Amino acid sequence: MSSLLDRVQKFFKSQKRRKILDYVGRYFIAAIAILFALYPVAWILSASLDPRNSMVNQKLIPDNATLDNFRDLLTNPVHPYMTWFWNTLKIATISAILTVFVGLLSAYAFSRFRFPGRRNLLLSVFLIQVFPNSLTMVATFLLIKAIGEFIPSMGLNSHGGLILIYLGGAMGINTWLMKGYLDSVPRDLDEAAKIDGASDWQIFWRVIVPLVRPIITVVALLSFIGSYADFLLPQILLQDTDKFTLAVGLTLFIRGGHYSQEWGVFAAGALIGAIPIIVIYLFLQDYLVSGLTAGAVKG
Repeated sequence: MSSLLDRVQKFFKSQKRRKILDYVGRYFIAAIAILFALYPVAWILSASLDPRNSMVNQKLIPDNATLDNFRDLLTNPVHPYMTWFWNTLKIATISAILTVFVGLLSAYAFSRFRFPGRRNLLLSVFLIQVFPNSLTMVATFLLIKAIGEFIPSMGLNSHGGLILIYLGGAMGINTWLMKGYLDSVPRDLDEAAKIDGASDWQIFWRVIVPLVRPIITVVALLSFIGSYADFLLPQILLQDTDKFTLAVGLTLFIRGGHYSQEWGVFAAGALIGAIPIIVIYLFLQDYLVSGLTAGAVKG
């Protein structure tokens, strides 16, 4: 009897030991991942506080840390940082709103209606997304230039033209993503609303939209981040300094070998520019996780 009890005790001790080792291993891996992610941010923060304003002999904890780089960034009339910041927020916000609206309408049509060519059109939209955007740069430039001859606010060197490109480029993948989520919403809700006399628009706006808020949040966030952080398209289309986005404007601090003169100011601008993305992630993280999970599993 005692030997049996000893075996049982050893078994539970081994199980407990395994759990402890499992927890320690998880926390160790998580700590390494966090350190790996935050280490570059720590160096950028260090550069922004370093009064030497140089990459040479930079330390993780700078001597005589100061906020002079932030002050120079916000008060320098040659480089209108706040104008770039506002331009970026405006373009990213409008692009996200329009992308969600148009993508949701398209996904609703593909998910709820049956019409000739529906499957072929879905496949065509998907295949277009297979080709990288870099292959279409020349065609995009010529197209926006042609549009600008008739509608200057949508042509070259305009924010409207940039938003138009973002809206068209995000249609395919967002339509597929939203359609997969809409397919998981029971059609019984549509039929019940029709019995009550609701139109297709009322079903869409009052029944479907409240149920798909997680995927709306995901698409809006992805569209916002993609537009906010994009560098290549604004660099090609925008020409005037006061129309630059943040990604393009910050390069003015480090062009022509100016790393040794304005590296700290550049780092300060990068830190301030990251604040909107961090705030959005913190407030929408629950919707983001649920939207990506449901959209990936169902559909």
